[in-house]
Amino acid sequence: MGEKRDIPAMEFENVTAVAAGNVYFEGKVVSHTILMPDGAKKTLGVILPGSYHFGTGAAEIMEIVEGACSYVLDGGESSQKVASGGRFEVSANSGFTITVEGGPCHYVCSFVQ
Repeated sequence: MGEKRDIPAMEFENVTAVAAGNVYFEGKVVSHTILMPDGAKKTLGVILPGSYHFGTGAAEIMEIVEGACSYVLDGGESSQKVASGGRFEVSANSGFTITVEGGPCHYVCSFVQ
């Protein structure tokens, strides 16, 4: 098995977890939905190395909790790097391309109402 790593805790209390995962890109991106007590929705997921495009309905805040990635917002040209502990925002009705190199990238996505 792998070695134990010190990962900063991001905990959510009193949530409803949706057991079935959201699987994208032939299993290279997998997330699970949690519903917060106030009705807000988040997804917790893992992105394996590769480059993937996602569209957005609601605005999103992507927090990187382990690993790293780079992203380009739709309509943008420059790639921005984000390491563990960083975040980026995506406008509603838009999209972004996320690229992961090396190891997996773990994230929490918050949907902004």
